[in-house]
Amino acid sequence: MIAPEIRIRVARLGDEPALAELDRVSWSPLHAVLPAPEGDEPFFDERHHPEDYLVAEVPEAGVVGFVRLVRAIPLPSNAHVRQIQGLVVGEAARGRGVARALVRAAMDRARRQGATRITLRVLGHNAPARALYEAEGFAVEGVLPGEFLLAGTYVDDVCMGRPLD
Repeated sequence: MIAPEIRIRVARLGDEPALAELDRVSWSPLHAVLPAPEGDEPFFDERHHPEDYLVAEVPEAGVVGFVRLVRAIPLPSNAHVRQIQGLVVGEAARGRGVARALVRAAMDRARRQGATRITLRVLGHNAPARALYEAEGFAVEGVLPGEFLLAGTYVDDVCMGRPLD
């Protein structure tokens, strides 16, 4: 169930400190293939723009989560597809429907952008995320076995997608 006090909006430049901190404290080998962010790295850069992010806010805590939604392949023949490239919810806000609200908002935004399909990639061992995506209509469309070596263990890269009709 999604808590009614969750507000989803497009990120603003002023969100950068909150998003960078959320990204830093929420980093986990359960979902990350990159090294843990250090405290001084910018959150927004030439490839990561505020308009690519939706943020979740709750009244008592401010920004508690974000999702990045982009065109995965910058080709005209792929313009109908959007990809979720990152979903983060702070520990204190988990279990309140924030991730579900962000995924649904990303799908709605993709539809408004003219997309007819949405995809994502999730690590094979991230059972909570996979369950959420499956509950929201995503299906496994492919698996890249042992695609990542994380903490000495080979981990599958699971490709998921769904139509936006």
